[in-house]
Amino acid sequence: MQTVIHIVSGDEAEQETGLKIARNLIEDESGDIDDVAIVAQSKGIAAVTSGGDATDQVESLLSDGVSFSACSNTLAAMDLEESDLIEGVETVPEGAVEVTRLQSEGYAYLRP
Repeated sequence: MQTVIHIVSGDEAEQETGLKIARNLIEDESGDIDDVAIVAQSKGIAAVTSGGDATDQVESLLSDGVSFSACSNTLAAMDLEESDLIEGVETVPEGAVEVTRLQSEGYAYLRP
């Protein structure tokens, strides 16, 4: 199974929940989870911005194989650069398109 977690809220508790869900999925002992992806856009971009409260969690998840994508449109709208992202977070042109693409590939959709 594959799962995409869509983080769009600026609410830190929701961002934290999304990251905890990812951790729970990759630590699942059933062996059924093959891939976990997180797509951050809108105010949810704060979860993947370096120096933020979630930096350690994101770095840990990255090292455990979770993929992270940040919406380039959001970066431009918030006057952020790719260099403002946590190292290892990739960019995609549009977050919603990336979520839709992943769903078309069979990823289950979760939004905290």
